[in-house]
Amino acid sequence: MSFLRKITRGLRSLFRKEQFDRELSEELSTFAELAAQEKIKQGMTRQEALRAVRLERGTVEIAREEVRSATWESFVEGLWRDIRFALRSLRKSPGFTAVVVLTLTLGIGANTAIFTLINAVMLQKLPVRNPEQLYRLGDNNNCCVMVGLQNDDSFVLYSYSLYEYLRDHTPQFEQLAAFESYISDISVRSPHDASAEPYKGEFVSGNYFQTLGVGASFGRLLIPQDDSQAAPRVAVISYRLWQQRFGFSRAVIGSTFDIGGVPYTIAGVAPPQFYGDTLRSDPPDFWLPLVGEPEKWRLESPNPEWLYLIGRLKPDSKPEFTPASVQAQLTGELQQWLNAHRDIFEKRDWDQIPRQHITLTAAARGVEQMQTDYALGLRLLAALSVLLLMIACANIANLLLARGSANQSQMAVRLAMGGTRLRLMQQLLTESVILSLVGGLSGLYVAYVGGHALLLLAFRGANYIPISARPSLPVLLFAVGLSLITGIVFGIAPAWMNSRSDPAEALRGSGRANSEKSSKLQKSLIVVQVAMSIMLLVGAALLTSSLRNLEKQNFGFVTEGRLIVDLIYPEAGGYADSQLPALYRGLQTSLSQIPGVQSVALSTYSPLDGDNWNEWVYIEGRPADFTGVAPSWLRVGPHYFETVGTRLLQGRVIDERDVPGAPRAAVVNETFARKYFPKGDAIGQHFGTNDVKNSGAFEIVGIVEDAKYQDTRGPAYPTFFWPLLQVPPGEPLRGWARTIELNVAGRSENVEPAVRQAIAGVDPRITVLKVQSFGEQVALNFNQERLIARLTELFGALALILACLGLYGLTAYSVARRTNEIGIRMALGADRGNVLGLVLRSAVAQVGLGLAIGIPAALAGGHLLASQLYRVKSYDPVILGATALILAASAILAASVPARRASRVDPIIALRHE
Repeated sequence: MSFLRKITRGLRSLFRKEQFDRELSEELSTFAELAAQEKIKQGMTRQEALRAVRLERGTVEIAREEVRSATWESFVEGLWRDIRFALRSLRKSPGFTAVVVLTLTLGIGANTAIFTLINAVMLQKLPVRNPEQLYRLGDNNNCCVMVGLQNDDSFVLYSYSLYEYLRDHTPQFEQLAAFESYISDISVRSPHDASAEPYKGEFVSGNYFQTLGVGASFGRLLIPQDDSQAAPRVAVISYRLWQQRFGFSRAVIGSTFDIGGVPYTIAGVAPPQFYGDTLRSDPPDFWLPLVGEPEKWRLESPNPEWLYLIGRLKPDSKPEFTPASVQAQLTGELQQWLNAHRDIFEKRDWDQIPRQHITLTAAARGVEQMQTDYALGLRLLAALSVLLLMIACANIANLLLARGSANQSQMAVRLAMGGTRLRLMQQLLTESVILSLVGGLSGLYVAYVGGHALLLLAFRGANYIPISARPSLPVLLFAVGLSLITGIVFGIAPAWMNSRSDPAEALRGSGRANSEKSSKLQKSLIVVQVAMSIMLLVGAALLTSSLRNLEKQNFGFVTEGRLIVDLIYPEAGGYADSQLPALYRGLQTSLSQIPGVQSVALSTYSPLDGDNWNEWVYIEGRPADFTGVAPSWLRVGPHYFETVGTRLLQGRVIDERDVPGAPRAAVVNETFARKYFPKGDAIGQHFGTNDVKNSGAFEIVGIVEDAKYQDTRGPAYPTFFWPLLQVPPGEPLRGWARTIELNVAGRSENVEPAVRQAIAGVDPRITVLKVQSFGEQVALNFNQERLIARLTELFGALALILACLGLYGLTAYSVARRTNEIGIRMALGADRGNVLGLVLRSAVAQVGLGLAIGIPAALAGGHLLASQLYRVKSYDPVILGATALILAASAILAASVPARRASRVDPIIALRHE
């Protein structure tokens, strides 16, 4: 019989069962009649012949069932019967069904929410053409502007000159594109706006969109000809901006926008799902050609390295087109270029050029910045959510075992009537799978709500996140697969135990042996629950303590009552260096007059805002010291240290006397002073940057306490502070005061409108990027730690509840099963205390064994968490003791409820229980 005919016959059997059975009976009766005729020919009577056929082949009904059981539709029909029976059974036990479904909803929903985040962050490829052909020149996320040779001899950032060289000498690439290693804050004024607004922009090479393989939604995208000094300035806007800001107006295309003081014509709109080369919060609103980069010296000089490169390899089978061969060629080209530009490096670095190399990495997911940052945290959350699901499975398995024990007589009847154990297991597993699928379906809603909450928690402070918590096809498949696996996992042991009932014993009401086996398995599951729960609770306590230590540490500055204001200046036609003193004085004076503002300061950037500028220094009269990390630096105005709350330890701070033409002054932090002046004689010493001939440029006039500007976990970097308006000899003023710090009395958020108005009064061309509290800026540095800590707290609380429910259910079941025994004990003189102790001893033993297993496992887990912890030991005895005490006390309290109920049982009623 052909496959198609089998399918057709099976469907006919399912949907026209009565007709099919009638035809099959007629066919089988015909076969029986023919067999009887053959026997009649051999000398039997008709009655003897029919009897012989029935003995050989069975009755028509039996033969019909054998034929049907051999077909695939028999399995489908049996499964449908099992499903209907399971639904009727579950409908009769609404309390049991609700508890199981709620437990599964939380367990499967938590896992699906985590997978939603993992799928969106770690697994999704760029929404571009053939993303598997894209390769990145680099293997890490160094940012943002560097000079000289790079970390570990592996090049990640490239100068514009080096990019052009690699692009023109590597024919294996269809296209090689360059783009900034960071997103720029730009001020944009549309033709219909009176004032500029802040947006996110990315400067990219003209072949950027061609390289990625992206087409325009409307208009056109950038082309190589746009990336030329002689070409008119054009820009591309994101689809989201076109939708939300301009309402899909086609009039935007061809309009001229003022971007950073330069007129740009909008050429087109990017595709709806395109967010750029990097998955990140607040992706670009505008893509601009590299030639429009405001810092022109970066394009003209071969020195600064500030670009990421991504190329599309030609789809060719030749050996020279393989990633390995292209990587080797790129490394050769890099070393040739470095040797040709030795003058831009220190002589001490020349012998390192042969070790410089380029690592070609797959870029189907673009620059994996977010993937790298969140990889460890997401893996940890996935492990914790699986652990929570295992606890839920153990709890449900306990409930099913208790339910099955109560239904032993029913199982015995089925077995006595001819049902097979395999058939019973199938029916019980069907019930488990139905429960898990219902739990998984409701878990999708929990996953959506939880995933949305996770995104808000993980990307706190973001205006837009280019990933969604909406269930996608991979998420739906994951939820269904997890539900099926979960149903089998928590259902297999109860199904096996309940199908092993001895019919004779159970029908006589003495299925004690099977009940004892079930009880032992239930107790084992409680032990497992307690062990896994203590692991989750300890992990939650460790991570919460670590987060608290991070947030409450001494940063070296004060966040209370402080506001941070970030600015964008007009780039073109903005300010000459000679105009800056008056501009800064005007800003400081205007802001100081706002009621409640106690002090105002200006700086190039603020602590923990994600920025860092560093440079090697030359100490006057001493050999150069290039060990460790290069010192960080920033320019600050008068009253800066007073405003941010950093204490002066020695000398003086930068103040109004440090103006152009005055002796150049500098303030250093403690780490800088210890590194370069271990004898404690830093005050009065001189240093400079860029060249040893500048070693006497700046005099150290003060030392301030260490403050953390870049890394919240490690020690403060060696840091020096220059006055805003003083520069090394022969250098232009680098880095405007793009940040304003305010010390405000009262509620700082009430000051924002006045701040914006005061800045606009000084110069309306200055765009306020954002105004936020200093505390919020610091808090944004702990988004990942906060996400992990809060989720582990939630998982730990759920694990504690499930463990207590499991122990409560087992104790209640044990009390119900031993009611007759308790009655006998009380009739013989046992008091309530004896009964209470009898019941609780078993619960205490299970909790104790679970803790004995779980605490060593928690210690091992804490060791794995060590890299995530800050100033808290992975084996902290206080945390271990406190979590164990909380778990034990909660579990014993849960077990004491049925124990107290048992101690109040009337002996007469108990003796009549069975």
